[in-house]
Amino acid sequence: MSSVTLLFVIIIIFVYSKIPDERSLVKLRFTPFTDTLSIMTKDDLATIKLPDKPGVYFFTKDTGEILYIGKATSLKGRVRSYFGDDLIATRGPLLVDMVTKSDTITWQETDSVLEALILESELIKRHQPPYNSREKDDKSYWYVVITKEDFPRVFLERGNNIKHTDKLSYKTKGIYGPYPQGNAIKQALKIIRKIFPFRVKKSGNKHHDRFYEQLGLVPDTETSEARTNYQRLIRHVGLFLQGKKKRVLKEIEKDMNVAAKSEQFEYATILRNRIRALQHINDVSLMKNDLLNEVGKSQSRIEAYDVAHMSGKSMTGVMTVLHGTTPDTAEYRQFSIRSTDTSNDPLALGEVLIRRFKHTEWPLPQLIVMDGGKIQYNVAERFLKAHNLEESIDLVSVVKDEKHKPKDILGNAEVIKKYTKEAILVANSEAHRFSIKLLRQKERKRVLNT
Repeated sequence: MSSVTLLFVIIIIFVYSKIPDERSLVKLRFTPFTDTLSIMTKDDLATIKLPDKPGVYFFTKDTGEILYIGKATSLKGRVRSYFGDDLIATRGPLLVDMVTKSDTITWQETDSVLEALILESELIKRHQPPYNSREKDDKSYWYVVITKEDFPRVFLERGNNIKHTDKLSYKTKGIYGPYPQGNAIKQALKIIRKIFPFRVKKSGNKHHDRFYEQLGLVPDTETSEARTNYQRLIRHVGLFLQGKKKRVLKEIEKDMNVAAKSEQFEYATILRNRIRALQHINDVSLMKNDLLNEVGKSQSRIEAYDVAHMSGKSMTGVMTVLHGTTPDTAEYRQFSIRSTDTSNDPLALGEVLIRRFKHTEWPLPQLIVMDGGKIQYNVAERFLKAHNLEESIDLVSVVKDEKHKPKDILGNAEVIKKYTKEAILVANSEAHRFSIKLLRQKERKRVLNT
């Protein structure tokens, strides 16, 4: 073996020693003998058949250092997006810098988008890639908490809330994360709960539990046998959140066989169905969420809000949506105001925001446009701060004159410049138009019914 060949083998062994053993990784490009970093291009991608499957991808340097970890519904589509002409617009300057410093892309396929989300979190936590931590302050990440109780609860907490576990109102059995995308992990927990019916933060309230028992989302908590089975279920939730699905499947199959031999056929059937659910995870909602997030990266999602009424009657709140500068009428929403029947626009707008953000299946906006002056702006600002969203969602408000024509835009000048005055005014105009249209429809019905 020549000295050059030997050196090549040593470098290959060194690089792969930096990557976790349990991952079956596929190498996109590796250039060990260049004195300068070699930037990857579209031509490099053309030589590799990236899988059109969910998974996790890694941007690394020649030394084996992992710079960035991401998840994908389609590895093929996601990786290719980093080499588009509009990279700086869709990903931002930070990730452009990361791509130019990378020499290699590796990836690992998963059986589902849900598992890709979980694996991404585990690997970010393990390797702390520099560009993942720079992209977002990890104090605002989401974490899954499992409490230490006879019947543990499973729910989400912000990183800054669990920074000091000794100050929490509950004891923790396990904390899993971080999860950068709140909407994605909320959807993921809904999927996981259908497979493993667990108690949530509100559990313990009889009315809450009775409702969710009917949906099969709250386990039996009456007997000692139920406690044993539930503790086993929570253990499997924890293992699944660590990316150990194979181990979970093996344990459940063993439990199922034991239950069948002891003639606990009902419990054995539950376990059999759980195995099937794990083998065929239905994560369409996560796929949709992933797709919408990608749209949002190429075109900012702008949501505009307005309230219309006739002296407090027929009060209606609306949300309109723009992608870039284009209205998306399919995503317009209306809210019949329940909190007040008087001319109280701030209270009505607060209600609209609360109800809108309960819809975790909707993608988050990059910008919120309020209709009104400082009062309306303050309503939205307080809401965003109360929900730790002020750093991830920009805010402006369009001030009107006596003839209800725009005369000013409240908000940070850089934010207004970023989204453009034109887009902000289009969003506001659509919200006003939509609210007036719905108000007229309501008033027509009210008059006809009186």
